[in-house]
Amino acid sequence: MHLRSKPWASDWLAEHSDIVIDQDRATAQIGQWQSLFDQEQPIYLEIGSGKGQFILGMALAHPEINYIGMEIQETAIAIAARKSFDQVGTLPNLRYIYGNGNGVETYFEKGEVSKVYLNFSDPWPKKRHESRRLTYKSFLKSYEAVLPEHGEVEFKTDNRHLFEYSMVSFMDYGMRWTPEDYTLDLHADEDKVQGNIETEYEQKFMAKGQPIYKIKAHF
Repeated sequence: MHLRSKPWASDWLAEHSDIVIDQDRATAQIGQWQSLFDQEQPIYLEIGSGKGQFILGMALAHPEINYIGMEIQETAIAIAARKSFDQVGTLPNLRYIYGNGNGVETYFEKGEVSKVYLNFSDPWPKKRHESRRLTYKSFLKSYEAVLPEHGEVEFKTDNRHLFEYSMVSFMDYGMRWTPEDYTLDLHADEDKVQGNIETEYEQKFMAKGQPIYKIKAHF
């Protein structure tokens, strides 16, 4: 997702550094993320939050969990955080990282994150760009480094090729799942769609009649 720059974004982020943690602060925060939330409770991390609809929806629906949305694009993270702030103020269980999801272990200790979400990640379809896909083995190694033993990565996409690639990547890495952990058409599955929080992209592709693929894979 490439958004047109917003002239207000940089100043807004600087004024709301209690909500959005920049990359330098994030690396210094390792092992201490619970101190940024009102209550100590499990931390769920979304890598590539875009404009933030999913992570805000999750934080509102599950106050018993602390959420962090990570996004590398300044405009996107500013839109996400400002939308959240304008709607509900400073949520006690939601923070953002303006930083790169590559090398997530530089931000968090082992087990400091309880779950990782990947939603509608860039498919990087060309073979020479394989290592940029968020389900490539080097990224999986990073997720494993911050999750507890048998930690979970939850992945949603509209891209069948990326979904199939990711399932093979997960399996090659030693990750596993059960038949209940995946679907080839999320919104046609009455059981699996229960409690689903939609992203902006998800709504766009659903409107076109495209199936949404989802899997929960465990280390």
